[in-house]
Amino acid sequence: MRVLTRSDLDKIELTPAEVVAVVEEAYRALAAGLSDNPSKLTVQPPDGHSVAYSMLGRDGTRQIVAFKTSYNFHPDRRHYYTTLSLYDDRTGAPVALMDCAAVGAMRTPAVSALLARECAAPDSRSVLVVGTGVQGRQALPYLQVTLPGLERFMVYGTHPEGLRAVRDSLPGREVEAVDDLPAAAREADVILAVAGPRSPARIEGDLLRPGALCVLVGYGLAPSTLRRADRVVATSEAQMRVTGTDMADEHGRLRPVDAELPDVLAGRLTARTGADQRIFAYNSGLVITDIALGHHFAQAAEERGLGQVIHLWR
Repeated sequence: MRVLTRSDLDKIELTPAEVVAVVEEAYRALAAGLSDNPSKLTVQPPDGHSVAYSMLGRDGTRQIVAFKTSYNFHPDRRHYYTTLSLYDDRTGAPVALMDCAAVGAMRTPAVSALLARECAAPDSRSVLVVGTGVQGRQALPYLQVTLPGLERFMVYGTHPEGLRAVRDSLPGREVEAVDDLPAAAREADVILAVAGPRSPARIEGDLLRPGALCVLVGYGLAPSTLRRADRVVATSEAQMRVTGTDMADEHGRLRPVDAELPDVLAGRLTARTGADQRIFAYNSGLVITDIALGHHFAQAAEERGLGQVIHLWR
């Protein structure tokens, strides 16, 4: 088994277009019934000081079975560990064990970009990114791949270093740092909410213009954006009901999902059925996308001789 550390993966450069293509292929395989993506398992102590996930999946196109684990210790956000182990389902041989942070950091904005391509109004020209963490800094280059017609780029955040990083993510393009979040939300065709749980950002549903798309990855949207949406699209309705409980109404209920992204990509369902519809899209990670991108990384690492091969079972 090839062990790939974070520093090993940092030596492999993938373009946003390359990542989007890999992630889309994974969704299409799931829609075709070739892959398996069971619901994630979650454990959390009563006081909420940590949260852990475990996910199993099989990529039928690549013939790869994988296990992903994620552990987040809340009092100190630096204590976040996520791993991905891959196995070749044709030979039974272990392939790789890797840090999964880089995989997640790339596949998540790729999924948001695919949601934007399928759900945004045809004449969308402006985007507002809420949050300047890892996902905020990755968002715009990926959106440019799937929405090349974007002309106005806005970002809302509270950390000067993060704002600079988002601006630097689009060389040669102007990225506006906005202070008035409600005003920016009213002007945006696409809103990507990637803020952290402590962010003061909270966009209400009545701020969205006709035809607007809002994509929730982290925080930054109020539950009213879901309740007042004309249509709701999710990567997985089952997973949204596990991880999206903070968007429930006063009775603890979530809006039903009108379409899931795999079905939209396969052409079985349509995300948007009217130009003026306000659409809420929920981006929760599916392990099949981690598997596809992780295997892509593992192949590149083997070609470059990166990582350390260990014989764990000898």
